[in-house]
Amino acid sequence: MKNIVSLKWLLARMYESDIVIVDCRFQLGKPESGREAYTESHIPGAVYLDLEKDLSAPIEEHGGRHPLPDIAELTVTLSRAGIGNASRVIAYDDQGGAMASRLWWLLKYMGHEEVYVLDEGFTAWKNAEFPVTADQKVLIPAQFLATVQHNLLVEADEVREKLEDATVTLIDSREGARYRGEVEPIDRVAGHIPGAINRFWAEGRDADGKYKSAEGQTARFEGLPQDGELIVYCGSGVTACPNVLALQEAGFTNVRLYAGSWSDWISYEGNAVAVGDKEEQKNT
Repeated sequence: MKNIVSLKWLLARMYESDIVIVDCRFQLGKPESGREAYTESHIPGAVYLDLEKDLSAPIEEHGGRHPLPDIAELTVTLSRAGIGNASRVIAYDDQGGAMASRLWWLLKYMGHEEVYVLDEGFTAWKNAEFPVTADQKVLIPAQFLATVQHNLLVEADEVREKLEDATVTLIDSREGARYRGEVEPIDRVAGHIPGAINRFWAEGRDADGKYKSAEGQTARFEGLPQDGELIVYCGSGVTACPNVLALQEAGFTNVRLYAGSWSDWISYEGNAVAVGDKEEQKNT
């Protein structure tokens, strides 16, 4: 696998000098729970980065519920956490890889290639009786310089322009019921972007919580053109990231994230909305 490392892989390398382990645990609706869990117990040497305080910008009128952080500010955050351009970063969470994948994508967006998501997550690590600690390591700042990969990101206006483009596939990463507009527990409007297909992000893992193999991911995205442009979104740009990762594992190379996602899309007057499995449209 290109972007995922196993528990045993990390166990064998966790004390190597260029490894930086990042705890990304976070629960939506319980913003303090991740740091509390980290304070109680974490993989030795891990630093903690918070989804909303570190890996997102403050909410504004547009940009969605988890806007991308300011790149200059994130560069400072990463440097303070000891992440430099030569670091091998291993991100983990306890949320199926969703939060860890957000950091994975952000680092890729900033031009950092050596970043991986830990398969299975913290509970599996602990259940395997691998070492955990409450001790927090002394942070030694590193120098991180970003080389932003603008081609990995797409904004709402570009999504709007490409709705009629047959060479572009929109992938909605939310649960089927939210995609179809049958329920909407978070955002003010239910439904999906017209023309989008639905591939629930959590189906990228097996029943035992491990990421599916490259072949398994390829099967999830069967029928999509390998050379076509794929734009991935979710509710707020977080759970789309594990689908971006899965698409890379399956060999797709032209994969872009609509980071604002559904919560950004519906913040614009007049953006079309579809419900059901058909493209029945209404205006927001």
